[in-house]
Amino acid sequence: MKTRLVHKGAFTLVDDIHEALTPPESGFYWIDADVDDLEQLQPLFHLHDLAVEDCLSEEEQRPKIEIYDTHYFIVINSIRFDDEEIFLRSLNIFLGRHFIITVTRQKIQELRAIKPFLWDEEVNSPDRFLYHLVDLVVDNYVIVGDRIEDKIEKLEEDILMHTKKSHLNEIVGLRGEILWLKKMLVPQRDVVATLNRKELKLIDNQLQKYFGDIHENAVKIVDTFDTLRDLMGNLREAYQSSVANRANEIMRIFTALTTIFMPLTFITGIFGMNFTDILGLLTVPYADLFIFGFMGVLGLCMFLLFRKKGWI
Repeated sequence: MKTRLVHKGAFTLVDDIHEALTPPESGFYWIDADVDDLEQLQPLFHLHDLAVEDCLSEEEQRPKIEIYDTHYFIVINSIRFDDEEIFLRSLNIFLGRHFIITVTRQKIQELRAIKPFLWDEEVNSPDRFLYHLVDLVVDNYVIVGDRIEDKIEKLEEDILMHTKKSHLNEIVGLRGEILWLKKMLVPQRDVVATLNRKELKLIDNQLQKYFGDIHENAVKIVDTFDTLRDLMGNLREAYQSSVANRANEIMRIFTALTTIFMPLTFITGIFGMNFTDILGLLTVPYADLFIFGFMGVLGLCMFLLFRKKGWI
């Protein structure tokens, strides 16, 4: 757990957590903690029992906002995409009048990336810290959405060029993750809408207007993932169509080869019969070479004909 006094974007580490109980003359306290630190933080800052219980729960938490007398409890999901799998990590936030507590189980990229923004904007209040943090989280969804779209386009090209059985597993897996994300994006959009529209005494009225921009981005993200879900459906249809076309191509080649060998099989069948050579064809000099040559020319002519018509 790290406790920092933030004054106009500048950080000062605080060794004694009890100092954060008293509002500073200027600025606010940012306490970056993990779930194990809640046992110490709850009685000090009078954190609500239900909020702490949600943080300690092993179950996946949906984004939400709970309003209590002295603080707000906000849950949002940070996203990470490593080209193979999509990860959502819960970011639990306790917003007070002079403090903000961030509680996580894993490292959250946005908590490291926010520091330059606080410095550049000379952030001096916890509600403005919350604004920049939520903005970073939502912006990462835009980046991940673009990367998923690029992966879908690449996967589509691979399917059209070289269809593999593994492509179906990729399609099913990616589509399932997109549907799972969609379920989490809707409540997260609603959380941002609450921060934008509802009168909240711990958030400055002027600052709430800025949450409107974040809400617009959140709405666009939901629409983007709706589109990605439809693209995955189209991609699956393209895979099935490619497999069917490939099967038809193979059957066409086999049919053409069978047609070529039909007259050759007929000729060899006649001369392979056990009968008396009445016509004397088998006694003609070089008759076997003539027959083999005729069969070769016949097969070659049929092959060239099918090739010209595009059947092979």
